[in-house]
Amino acid sequence: MRRSRPSRTLLTALTALTALTTTACGATRQPNDAEPPPAPRNRPTTSHPAPQPSSPSPADGTDVGACTDGNCEIAVTEPVTIYFPAPDDAGRATLSVTKVGPKEIEYEVKSGNNRSTGGAEGPGQGCLTYLRDRGSGNSCGALDPTRPTPRPGAVVIQATTGTDGTALLHIVSP
Repeated sequence: MRRSRPSRTLLTALTALTALTTTACGATRQPNDAEPPPAPRNRPTTSHPAPQPSSPSPADGTDVGACTDGNCEIAVTEPVTIYFPAPDDAGRATLSVTKVGPKEIEYEVKSGNNRSTGGAEGPGQGCLTYLRDRGSGNSCGALDPTRPTPRPGAVVIQATTGTDGTALLHIVSP
């Protein structure tokens, strides 16, 4: 009786698979009574780092008083009012944070007759306010929470949202 080619191929494949399986199983080393048992392997334990806070740690913590010189980086979790020098020795300026929550912040800046408001919602969102002796300007959107660059003749205020209800504030004077 003549076998067909597909069944012969199948039989060859099964024979090869059986041989491989037998060889793999037969390669197990048997212990020798004259040899000591293998030493147990010590596996290094791995520690997992603590979860990172969802907002970066500010240089000045939560100390609103650190901003009185016009240069600070603080975290706020509730409405606060901060007083600092206005640009070009034009007296005192005021930053009033009016709303802080998870992924949101709203604030108002006053200096002399100048007034500017800003607000942002969403992760990684924030506002930059440039306060000058003759006016101010705002820009809001996606921001990196790092310290903004000082600008000649301007106080730069940056407010960035945090996911945990903490907002990061930077005030940078020239």
